[in-house]
Amino acid sequence: MYPQRIEPQPGQESVWDYPRPPRLEDTNKHIQVIFNGVEIVNTRHAKRVLETSHPPTYYISPTDIKMEYLVLTPQSSFCEWKGRSGYYTIRVGEKEVQNAAWFYASPTRAFADIKDYVAFYAHFMDACYVDGEQVEPQPGNFYGGWITSDVVGPFKGIPGSWGW
Repeated sequence: MYPQRIEPQPGQESVWDYPRPPRLEDTNKHIQVIFNGVEIVNTRHAKRVLETSHPPTYYISPTDIKMEYLVLTPQSSFCEWKGRSGYYTIRVGEKEVQNAAWFYASPTRAFADIKDYVAFYAHFMDACYVDGEQVEPQPGNFYGGWITSDVVGPFKGIPGSWGW
């Protein structure tokens, strides 16, 4: 059974209006990622993936990331829409989190524009921001969407949502 869609207010988007298969789009929103007190991302040139029932996932070009803090891991997973992903451990000083960010080295044709772009799990970071607003991680620790006040759900990842 699908959940009851929350009606968006002016200036908001409902994740239930996002498409399936997902859509990729450019965004000029100000994206920041902080880990162990260091700002490792600060850009207005990100891309976001919008998929039914999921808050947006933001992908950042490696040119806008302090890549010296990312260490490639052997972890991989598969997305039916984007293809095989690779993962990074984030390490700043003595603090590190394994598989805290992911990317697609050879994405499907529909997602070719995010080749090597990196997405971060917000729940592993000190803070992630979209236009100055600290994001809330998508529930469930499996998905990587970022929830802000301009996006309404309910969101996949909450208890009982696995079958949506």
